[in-house]
Amino acid sequence: MKLIGMFDSMFVRRVAISMQRLGMSYEHLDWSVGADLARIRSYSPLGRVPALVLDDGSVLIESAAILDYLDDLVGPARALIPSTGLARRSVLQIIAQAIGAAEKGREIIYDEIWRPQEKRYEPWVARCRSQMHGALGEVEKVAALRGPQRWLVGDQITQADISVACIVTFLEEAVGFGSDSAPHAGSAAYPALQNLVARCEALPEFVATRRPWHRPSA
Repeated sequence: MKLIGMFDSMFVRRVAISMQRLGMSYEHLDWSVGADLARIRSYSPLGRVPALVLDDGSVLIESAAILDYLDDLVGPARALIPSTGLARRSVLQIIAQAIGAAEKGREIIYDEIWRPQEKRYEPWVARCRSQMHGALGEVEKVAALRGPQRWLVGDQITQADISVACIVTFLEEAVGFGSDSAPHAGSAAYPALQNLVARCEALPEFVATRRPWHRPSA
């Protein structure tokens, strides 16, 4: 299999970490949606990453669809998202909150990079930042209730932990959790999440995929 996309993408990274966690080998095509868009579109006309090229030549796009495929390959006993019950619902809801935070963070980045200075609308940015922190706050509550040495759901690492760690690492680096982000006063507002992220980032598959965020230019 071939995984297309750069590891500074939180979505590409969560797929790569999941594949390594599940013992799946892949060739990494470290292509940028900026400089390498034409090459990416030769596999995925939408031009988004991640894209996973299967051994039969077919291509899967969107990280959620790719992760579902990987879980189906390994079966319910090894799947990173539980197949049924309360555990499945809990994992999916945590991921939904994290993805929501990621999308609002991405809106902030796009506004800063792509919108001309004179056309930026600060109330919109502030709203996105507030929504981002609202979602992160909900995941923080879960992490705090679970305690500092436990995973977000159950006794083993799940896709909830992987996705949350990738997203928090990205957002803290690319958007920042500064004191301007009322009502939160920086990353200190998320001590349980910071503990979880630190534990995840120390794992071999996280270390192998860690890349500084490459700020795109307009």
